[in-house]
Amino acid sequence: MKKILIVFLTVLTLFSAIPLTAAASSSIKVTINGAPFSGSVQVKNNTTYVGIRKFSTDLDPSALVTYSTKTRTLTVQTQALQLSCTDESNYIVANGRYLYYDQPIFMKNGTMYAPIMQLYRAFGAGIRWSNALGGFAVTRGSGGIAAGNTYYKSDAVYWLSRIISAEAKGEPLLGKIAVGNVILNRARSSAFPNTIYGVIFDKKYGVQFTPAANGTIYATPTEESVVAAKICLEGYTVSNGILYFVNPVKAPNSWASKNRAYFGKIGNHAFYY
Repeated sequence: MKKILIVFLTVLTLFSAIPLTAAASSSIKVTINGAPFSGSVQVKNNTTYVGIRKFSTDLDPSALVTYSTKTRTLTVQTQALQLSCTDESNYIVANGRYLYYDQPIFMKNGTMYAPIMQLYRAFGAGIRWSNALGGFAVTRGSGGIAAGNTYYKSDAVYWLSRIISAEAKGEPLLGKIAVGNVILNRARSSAFPNTIYGVIFDKKYGVQFTPAANGTIYATPTEESVVAAKICLEGYTVSNGILYFVNPVKAPNSWASKNRAYFGKIGNHAFYY
């Protein structure tokens, strides 16, 4: 749990260091190990994007980059990294890790762009905001993020993906992520058990999650629910304070709606602090 929180806070610190006026600019510069980035930089919705192909080959000249028109997926392969990015997706897959961002990948004039804040992590690189540069200074690192089969704890993925699937398999990806956030937020809170399993099967104040009582928690999770679980375990969160969710149509007079502060609605679920 501490590792997840540290990753999230590290990314948050990087964002907080970026001046708002610069983040909205269309002239953000990027350097890689002190040399100007050879590709194109785009700023969209206050997000700095870089062309994936050039970013990859600038970081590692041996990178093999291919694109499938059928799946609209660009792949990058190096000795240290296997990466895939799909047009209009909000996450990239790097060495089996799922790195999510609020803004989606996009194609423009034959170039696929991804947020620089996703890509630097995928390459195990360093990044900092430079006022003198007026942009991001990227430095080469390990060449590839640690593999998912060593980063993710199997029991965490097992239980988190199952509760997400049981509670939200019909919800959009962000709705699935938010349900996963509730579980992890509870596990970090002193008011609840401190493990994913403990939170799911908590009965201190009665059954907390219906799937734990009716057995649907044991059903094989959907593929997207597994993806959502891994995104949550990477530290991405819609809110690090939400502790409850409910479908207001099915439960219009829920305890949470009457007793907890409202966060917002994602898909069919309302979330509360």
